[in-house]
Amino acid sequence: MNTAPSPSDSENRYQQLALLATAELFTMALWFSASAVVPELRDVWELTDSDAAWLTMSVQIGFVTGAFISAALTLSDVWDPRRLIAGSAVLGATATAAIPAFADGMALAVPLRFVTGLALAGVYPPGMKIMAGWFKDGRGMAMGVMIGALAIGSATPHVLRPLGVAGSWQMLLYAAAVLALIGATIARLGLRTGPHQTPAAAFDPRAVRRILGDRATMLANGGYFGHMWELYAVWTWVPAFLAASFAADQSAATTQETASYLAFLTIAIGGLGSTAAGVLADRIGRTLITIVSMIVSGACCIMIGFLFGGPTWLVVVVCLIWGFAVVADSAQFSTCISELGEPEYVGTALTLQTAVGFLITVVTIRLLPVWESAWGWEWAFAPLVIGPAVGTWSMLALRRRPESQRIAGGRR
Repeated sequence: MNTAPSPSDSENRYQQLALLATAELFTMALWFSASAVVPELRDVWELTDSDAAWLTMSVQIGFVTGAFISAALTLSDVWDPRRLIAGSAVLGATATAAIPAFADGMALAVPLRFVTGLALAGVYPPGMKIMAGWFKDGRGMAMGVMIGALAIGSATPHVLRPLGVAGSWQMLLYAAAVLALIGATIARLGLRTGPHQTPAAAFDPRAVRRILGDRATMLANGGYFGHMWELYAVWTWVPAFLAASFAADQSAATTQETASYLAFLTIAIGGLGSTAAGVLADRIGRTLITIVSMIVSGACCIMIGFLFGGPTWLVVVVCLIWGFAVVADSAQFSTCISELGEPEYVGTALTLQTAVGFLITVVTIRLLPVWESAWGWEWAFAPLVIGPAVGTWSMLALRRRPESQRIAGGRR
């Protein structure tokens, strides 16, 4: 692995960031690939709302399982992260392609979605470690670009669906698998480790305990956990909300395809939010940016319900603001971990953070349709505001601690 900077490192790091972001974007098309075709699968497989939730929840549970295993075995710090990303992307692509090839219902689809999530745990956290190896200065920006690519990649199936992909839900899943294989190829052949990459660490079962015992690290994690309480519930259910809202607005000439396009925009605009927040966080502080982002997204959790069935243009505007803010802070929590934790085990710290965060998402993804059934779409998203509230408190507490001087070169 590279351990010392070379004269061309400044130039190379942006090339590597572009390659890493592209690999992540293509591979993350797997995440919502099955969820995007739920309207078709409701007819083909006679799905219930609970079944629809499980198509995403099984991915989350698989991701959490893979991330916990990776953290416990410190895989991101012991194995070459490039090979780990490439191999995991191939596994996820295979599991996704197996659904249209072999599944005729939930009995096989759910286990295959679980395997997809398991594989994605070997793509996302190791990617953050590679990025940290290239960027010491400007790390918030770089992390923002990478998480922005994740957001756009996650949104991709929602734009493939109305495009038809040869008019078949099966073809959409095959297309997502092909994109992931392209991502694997880029990771294996194009990525290199950077000058700030720490050498492969020895397996240390005490590393996780040290991470959990560090107060500043856990406050940064608290911000991330609050953020995750909201994020994936919004990404999973905003397509259904938009379709229902447009149907309730009798004056709007909208279709299911329109709802899919707007769902794509709501999620994909997070790419801009994440990148912009990363640039600003490097300049004015990470805790400040995360706090502002959570205040805005928390307000949208409440506001969007009042707009249900209202003017289409206003629903769209608020959804785009929400989509911009809801993921803008995500990269900065991870960047804080990379700056606060032990350099040798930053991969493990990031994997542990994402493992717990994605475990939290399972709860809200499952509860949101329950809330919608009980209170209607008007109040279904309101309980999500708990997450931004807790996250804001955590980041305010971190901001007051002396360790925060290690964040963003003292800009906190």
